Amino acid sequence: MSLTKNVKISRVSAAASAAQTAIESDILNMAGFDGVLFVALLGDVTTGSVLGLGAEQNDVNNGTGMAALTGSAAFTAGASDADSKVLVLDVYKPREQFVRAKLTRTTANAVVDGIIAIQYGAKSVPTAHAAAIIASALLNDPAPA
Repeated sequence: MSLTKNVKISRVSAAASAAQTAIESDILNMAGFDGVLFVALLGDVTTGSVLGLGAEQNDVNNGTGMAALTGSAAFTAGASDADSKVLVLDVYKPREQFVRAKLTRTTANAVVDGIIAIQYGAKSVPTAHAAAIIASALLNDPAPA
C-alpha cells in the first residue's frame, strides 16, 4: 500500500519569524476525508515559550466563525528543548466540513518553520496533493538486497 496515494499532503502555513502571536493555517475542506494530521515544525524557541497546537472548525469556508475544538498539543519550552522539534495534532472525524490548525505562541518568542497537513481516510483514491507539493515518488523494490 502506498501512503502517498491514500492521503492528501498540504503545506498550510509558511514559516513565521520569532514572535508571540498565533498562527492560523489555511482552511482545509474535509469532504471525502476521515481526518487530518497537523504537523507544526519549530525553529528556535526561546526558553519559557508556551506553545499550543489546536484546531478550529466551521461549516463554511471562511475565517470568521471558526470554533475551537477541545484539546491541543501543548508544550512549555525549557532551555533549548523545543528547538527544531515538532508538535503533532490529529483531528479525527471533525463535526464540520472545514478545519484549520491554530498554533499559539505566548510568554516568549518562537520561530515556526511551517505547518504541514496530512488528510487521511480518503473516500476516493488515489488522492491529489496540494499544489505546494512539487514532487513525490513511490519506491517499490521488493527484491532482497
